[in-house]
This record gives sequence, structure tokens and C-alpha cells, in this order.
Amino acid sequence: MEAAARRQAILDRLRTADRPVSASSLAAELNVSRQIIVGDIALLRAAGMDIVATPRGYKLGESSGLLRTVATIHTKEQVEQELLTIVDNGCTVIDVVVEHPVYGQLTGQLQISSRYDVEQFLARVQAHDAAPLSMLTGGIHLHTLRCPDAAACERACAALKAAGLLLDD
Repeated sequence: MEAAARRQAILDRLRTADRPVSASSLAAELNVSRQIIVGDIALLRAAGMDIVATPRGYKLGESSGLLRTVATIHTKEQVEQELLTIVDNGCTVIDVVVEHPVYGQLTGQLQISSRYDVEQFLARVQAHDAAPLSMLTGGIHLHTLRCPDAAACERACAALKAAGLLLDD
């Protein structure tokens, strides 16, 4: 298969997928190495395709809804509460951003939009005995949220504030 046809096949697969597709899965389907897929994804992005890398694989970006950045603070034990508060109010947690004193801004892709996604994220954290990025900064961090409308964003922020998780000005 030629490179252009392979890239079109990747786009077709991502368009029809109901969940993120791993590079390994794409590589097996197209009979190439995982590294070839990673390179193809980079070239597709450079060509303007909105392809998002999630912890579970690649997916096409979502262009609907409002993007908002919120500043939050919490302990490691409150991660689940924070994420559930956001998704229960109809918003998706796109990423987490921390300001590291040595490395500068660090961003982790999350793409969490449901209680199931929260459960899976927490299971991965536990399985790898990993600390959330926010623990590098005393719990202070940013999230980019995709909300279906302004009302959902306001509900999520009000619920975070009521729980003491929203960083006040």
C-alpha cells in the first residue's frame, strides 16, 4: 500500500471508530510498523487534520462545544471527585496542565468524558503506581474543558467551587 493510500485508510478508520484506536492496532491492520503509523499521524496533523492522541489511542478531534480553561487545586485523594464533578455536569476534560519550575509547562492529554473514562484513568494511575501531574505543583493545575454550552461550563465550575476544588482568584 502506498503512503497516501495508507494515510487515507488511517483517516477512514478514525472516522468510523467509536473509541480511540491505538497505533499498534492501526499498524496490524495496515501491515506496517507502529513507527510508520506514528509518522503518518504526524504528517496528517501537519496537513491540518485534527487528530488527538489520548492515552487509549488516536481519535479525530471534536470541533463542537466551548473550550474553557479552569484552574483547580486538590489532593491526590480528590482526583476522582474533581473528574466526576466535571463529567457529571456534561463536560469533557481534554487535558491537564501544570507549570513545572524546571521544565516549564507540562501537558498531559486526558480526553475524559464519562464516569467510565474516569474509572479507566484511575485504574491506569493505580496500575502504574503513578502520581497525577498536579502533584508536582502542590495540587494546582489547569484543565481544558470542552463543554456543550455555556450553561454546562457554569454548572461544572459552580460544582467545583462548591466542592472547594476551584482555585479562587
